[in-house]
Amino acid sequence: MLTEITGLPDHIFGVRATGEVTTNDLKDVLLPGLARTFDRFGEIRYLLVLDTEVKNFTTGAWIQDVKAGLQNFTKWKKIAVISAEKSVEWFSDFFTFLTPGSAKGFRPEEIEKAELWLAAED
Repeated sequence: MLTEITGLPDHIFGVRATGEVTTNDLKDVLLPGLARTFDRFGEIRYLLVLDTEVKNFTTGAWIQDVKAGLQNFTKWKKIAVISAEKSVEWFSDFFTFLTPGSAKGFRPEEIEKAELWLAAED
């Protein structure tokens, strides 16, 4: 399930993933939040907190995730991914080379650091 994270600065959109993440989670939570953020600020600063393992994303969710990434390709400013899975942190850091924005992986205890990084102007 995806739930929007409240209490973030207005220009940062964040979601927390728990349990199984499905296509409907992406359609109902992620995509509208990304669109709303871009419409208001002209860019997307995105925080993803993975409180579930990547294997709990359904195939349909992965397809929607890829579509969201491609639809918003030029809109990404910063992406921070919080995960206890080292491979997710490594992939997030590598993703910077694939997008016009920046991406960075953080460990769960670094959530405040991730929020500061997202909010900072580079």
